[in-house]
Amino acid sequence: MTECIIVPVYDEMDIIVARQKGRELASEIQFSVIDRARITTVISELARNIYLYTNCGIIELKALESDENNRKGMQIRAVDSGPGIKDIRLVLESGYSTSGGLGAGISGVRRMMDEFYITSKVGDGTEIIAIKWRDVC
Repeated sequence: MTECIIVPVYDEMDIIVARQKGRELASEIQFSVIDRARITTVISELARNIYLYTNCGIIELKALESDENNRKGMQIRAVDSGPGIKDIRLVLESGYSTSGGLGAGISGVRRMMDEFYITSKVGDGTEIIAIKWRDVC
């Protein structure tokens, strides 16, 4: 399996590239069609946030294997050097939006994934790690 895929995000085309690379890796890991759609949606949302709110960033995709639970998974890591998030609790509330959208953004990402971690420092940027697991038969 692929070790790690890094997609720099500078413009809208990079969002499409990140989604495609994520879809390919999710297929390689043999996620269900529904989970592949969730993963693609998460990547799209995270890459879109980088594009809209920061100057640049990366989407990092990685296949995971868990020896203890006999599971395979995928990690999506979004890192930017943007303005950071002042109030992470507010951003994680369902319905919150700074762009006038539906507000399904980061809170939706958290709901669609099995593990979710966010760190942000005002003036320094944000890092989000989202992990989806699947059981191996």
